[in-house]
Amino acid sequence: MIAFIPRPVRMLALAGLSLVAAAVLPAQAQTAGVNRSEIQSIIKDYLVSNPDVLREALFAHPDVLREALAEMERKQKVDEEAARVKAVADQAPLIFSSPRQAVLGNPNGKVTLVEFFDYNCGYCKKSLDDMAQLIKSDPDLRVVIKDFPVLGPGSVEAAEVATALRNQFKGDKYWQYHNKLLSSRGQVGKAQALAVAKDLGADMAKLDKDIANPETRASIQEVMQIADKLSLTGTPTFVVGDEVVVGAVGYDEIKGRLNNMRKCGHASCG
Repeated sequence: MIAFIPRPVRMLALAGLSLVAAAVLPAQAQTAGVNRSEIQSIIKDYLVSNPDVLREALFAHPDVLREALAEMERKQKVDEEAARVKAVADQAPLIFSSPRQAVLGNPNGKVTLVEFFDYNCGYCKKSLDDMAQLIKSDPDLRVVIKDFPVLGPGSVEAAEVATALRNQFKGDKYWQYHNKLLSSRGQVGKAQALAVAKDLGADMAKLDKDIANPETRASIQEVMQIADKLSLTGTPTFVVGDEVVVGAVGYDEIKGRLNNMRKCGHASCG
């Protein structure tokens, strides 16, 4: 019978959240002076044996379910953010200082912005102007870009070419390449990535050899492993200080966090 109760409701009930417990727990359990773990066990056993009581209680108190769901989501978000802060700290050397990823802007800048991106990501393309503005307006900004090819084989191919090309193009030259390729229309793959490299004067024979070098794939794999540790699922994703910022949040949002880094050493002050 419990299969007819919506899954979120079952999760709340079996977790023993106090809001639901107040509506359905037998009176003797509420007054017996038992501890929290015992109460949770009682709730679980009681609700599994009496699902109709849960259904009736939730129909009578719909606000209980809304409040409990909101609290569950809030707690889950807090837990996820705390886990990411720890993951950033654990992975900091690879996130901010790995020699395998490209550095743009001022390589000696005192504040670092990290971006995980995909050359086929539409939101990354929209964020490109924000990145350009940040680099142009802040001479003390160091930007680390990490190829995170999650949108198919074409993205992996483009990432391999771009990664290999870093053996030839550095700094402003690499930014020019990155900007042009990310601005490309349509699906980006190996052909497009090679064409942009050739147009900008790359040594194509050397580029072919560097693409085949195992270090190229190792660089991309390193990023994938970092992303897994940070529980990243999409692009663009930014790291500022100890914070992970998901999505194309815009120039002002990122700039504000960078300013906070200068004020208090954290992406969020206060």
